[in-house]
Amino acid sequence: MAVVQANNLLEDQSQVESGALSMAEPGPQGTFIGVYDGHGGPETARFINDHMFHHLRRFATEHKCMSTDVIRKAFQATEEGFLSLVSKQWSLKPQIAAVGSCCLVGVICSGTLYVANLGDSRAVLGRFVKSTGEVVATQLSSEHNACYEEVRQELQASHPDDPQIVVLKHNVWRVKGLIQISRSIGDVYLKRPEYNREPLHSKFRLRETFKRPILSSEPAIAVHQIQPNDHFVIFASDGLWEHLSNQEAVDLVQNNPRNGIARRLVKVAMQEAAKKREMRYSDLKKIDRGVRRHFHDDITVIVVFLDSNAISKANWSRGPSVSLRGGGVTLPANSLAPFSTPTVLSSTY
Repeated sequence: MAVVQANNLLEDQSQVESGALSMAEPGPQGTFIGVYDGHGGPETARFINDHMFHHLRRFATEHKCMSTDVIRKAFQATEEGFLSLVSKQWSLKPQIAAVGSCCLVGVICSGTLYVANLGDSRAVLGRFVKSTGEVVATQLSSEHNACYEEVRQELQASHPDDPQIVVLKHNVWRVKGLIQISRSIGDVYLKRPEYNREPLHSKFRLRETFKRPILSSEPAIAVHQIQPNDHFVIFASDGLWEHLSNQEAVDLVQNNPRNGIARRLVKVAMQEAAKKREMRYSDLKKIDRGVRRHFHDDITVIVVFLDSNAISKANWSRGPSVSLRGGGVTLPANSLAPFSTPTVLSSTY
């Protein structure tokens, strides 16, 4: 896991939980991965980091298994919980209605990899192809960004009476001219009309009221049966993918030692960001957070290796055997970037 901060307040949050995926025993065992790319502030991403895994364990306990239904309910409960928080804080802190987060979740359980996503973070599988000897990138997550034609079509189909549902603004497609993503946790000002009014800042308020949510909190969920030639999965916020293609990221993981690989991915992405601005990486690292946001976004990367040969050695305890958090603190200005945990993440399935 590695994190680099670009914003004044670190808006990315992340976590890995490995062990019991429910509160019952016996119950499903495995690994949970979460990457939460916040926008408008860190509050939503922090809320997800504190609540999503708890909800997943609660519903897995009720269902006595892991499933797409369990994951979907965990997303819904997290969204409803944040809406409740906004309702309580609205009168004193109206801007919280304009805070939101992308949400990428991976769950590895009983030989199955579930990938659920809202927004434009991404999960990419590195798969070995025996005939060529290459490791090929396969994207597992669906993205919800208005830059994609299919996303714009989906929005237009959902809002046929609104010709301004997506607007090209400064060469960037935005939903209602305000936000690039079409699905998220939070962003209540575009989901509930009662929060799109004063005292919310005028730049977030729409001229006309809306009858149904503009943004969705319904995750796209992919189910992948893990194969012996599936080597690893890269989970990362869009800050990485702005500078590296899926295959470039997979090649970096495949051709370098496991230890420190997430940090290496972040470093290469930052080197690419520096190159685009015709500056040296060493100079980019010296730029204060906040100002650095003009060069690159917050970046979070988690690499999970899929070790099929270790399956017979798995010995899960009831509590999580690994529990890691990324983005829990705001890093000091001019800190060496990226920050990374000293842990190699390896999951049996």
